[in-house]
Amino acid sequence: MIFVIAWTFKPENRDAIQARFKETGGLPPEGVKMLGRWHGIGTNKGVVVAESNDAVAVAKWAQGWSDLMSFDVYPALTDEDTVKAFS
Repeated sequence: MIFVIAWTFKPENRDAIQARFKETGGLPPEGVKMLGRWHGIGTNKGVVVAESNDAVAVAKWAQGWSDLMSFDVYPALTDEDTVKAFS
């Protein structure tokens, strides 16, 4: 399943987030494949698209950053799967 993970953060957390990201690379845990990540340059927002059959692993990834950032995590369907859902 595909997950869209959008994040925001408070400006006062910027330096701590940057330091942790430089240290860890923000890589996903086992069981989650990151398909792409985009940072809103000059903003406090970004988005990652990931694939996993394990929603708990996706939640753990977000939880590991939740002390500094807020997340909206939701499953997403391809156009093909959306058409199937219409049937």
